[in-house]
Formats: sequence, structure tokens, C-alpha cells
Amino acid sequence: MASGLESYVNHTVSIVTSDGRNFVGTLKGFDQTINLILDDSHERVYSATQGVEQVVLGLHIIRGDNVALVGEMDEALDARLDLSSLRAEPLGQVAH
Repeated sequence: MASGLESYVNHTVSIVTSDGRNFVGTLKGFDQTINLILDDSHERVYSATQGVEQVVLGLHIIRGDNVALVGEMDEALDARLDLSSLRAEPLGQVAH
């Protein structure tokens, strides 16, 4: 997985963790255990009754053993989303 992340450095990524959290930010670096460094990051908190809350985090490190998914974001498409009207059930934890 680490070699595949090189193309994401300095790009906006979305990260889903094994506890169901969703982080968005600019991938600045990573190591061999997939510890990730995000800059200009925020956490998106989903709710079935309210819009998506975005909690600003700034520079943030995510432990590699908690990473479930990393994907590059289409910034133009993401900018067109109205997160205040988006409703979704929060993700659950990964079951082993």
C-alpha cells in the first residue's frame, strides 16, 4: 500500500479509519507503517438528522493501524457538494 500512496502526496485525500471516522486533507507524507500526515485537514461528521459537520483539525497525524481506506478526492466535484443538506448514517467500526 505504501508505494501506491506516493502518487497521492500533495493531493487532497479522503481517509476512512477503522473506527468509522472520515478525514479530508492534503497528504503531506507517510511512512512504512502507513502513518499519514495531513495538512489543512478536517473531519467530516455525518448525521442522519443534520448536515455534515466539518471539524477543522489543521495539521493531523493518523496512525497507520487505524487506516481502512485512502482515496484521492476530486476537488472540483467536492466543492459542488452542499454538505449542509447531506444526510447520512455515520459509519460503524470495522468488524474483525
